[in-house]
Amino acid sequence: MTATEGTTMPTGTPKGAATLHDVAREAGVSLATASRSLNGSARRVNEEYRSRVVAAAERLGYIPNFSAQAIARGMSPTVALVVSDIADPYFSSIAAGVIRGADEAGLIVTMAVTERSAARELGVVKGLRGQRPRVLILTGSRFLDSGEEEALARELAAYEETGGRVVVVSQRALPFDTLQMNNYDGARDLARALAERGNRRFAAITGTRSLLTSNDRLQGFRDGLAELGLDLPEDRILPAEFTRDGGYQAAGELLERGIDGIDVIFAVNDVMAIGALSRLREAGADIPGDIGVAGFDDIATARDVSPALTTVRLPLEEVGERAIRLALADRDGNEPTVESVGGEVLLRASTR
Repeated sequence: MTATEGTTMPTGTPKGAATLHDVAREAGVSLATASRSLNGSARRVNEEYRSRVVAAAERLGYIPNFSAQAIARGMSPTVALVVSDIADPYFSSIAAGVIRGADEAGLIVTMAVTERSAARELGVVKGLRGQRPRVLILTGSRFLDSGEEEALARELAAYEETGGRVVVVSQRALPFDTLQMNNYDGARDLARALAERGNRRFAAITGTRSLLTSNDRLQGFRDGLAELGLDLPEDRILPAEFTRDGGYQAAGELLERGIDGIDVIFAVNDVMAIGALSRLREAGADIPGDIGVAGFDDIATARDVSPALTTVRLPLEEVGERAIRLALADRDGNEPTVESVGGEVLLRASTR
């Protein structure tokens, strides 16, 4: 930003190099008020004063020095968001909500990707601690029997001890504030809904056994079927990468085995389900006439593929906003807050 025409810059202050003192003097407020107005303080500022400060900062071309703020306050006005795969619409939808919530709070979002690796996640968190973000949000699935989970918990605890705040969007597997995705119940409800509409024979495409999200969804689906006296045989459960290509390849394997005895393929996330749909269509299968496909998450493209995908809707953008609100809320006691996020079954044209 540059100074507007006719504005006199403070003596000795080059354009674009104004200080917070210059902004406070220009706005006619105290240095503390100027700082709270511009730097994402939790303390509220009179709206008239805040508007004057913001206008003065724009006129003077003031640029906050986040590094100096981090040193002075111990934290920078940033949110560090850790995702497994930014190309996955599940995570980009959560990120959209986080960015919207952070913007409303006057915070800036930085993002890091773990590629669904527990070791990489630990390294990312160690690196982010050095940037002193005010909030650190982890959104990926927790890992089963991972040697890094204990080390990660220690790293996050040390970060909170220096004034930061951790929020986990996943399973309740770490001792921090958590938005717990109710994967098990959503998958169980989906299984019951499909079975109650006449489907009896199922296959499943699941992620690697180390991902708790995948395990929870698969177990919920199997238990939902079992409640109605139905079974999901082990030889019809195909592990694959937690991606579109993983679903595509697993569907190809099912085709080689033969799909005549299957009513519905359940993929434990939508991108895998969309990959499976693509492979089945390539093989000339009629969906859902020959076989149905269901997913989980309700990413935006689930409504746009043909046929539209049966799935379990999670309010992903809302979850991102809730993560910010939880991170900025005062703690009620010493125990972490755990909020459940439920899912809604959406039966669409990809299943009978």
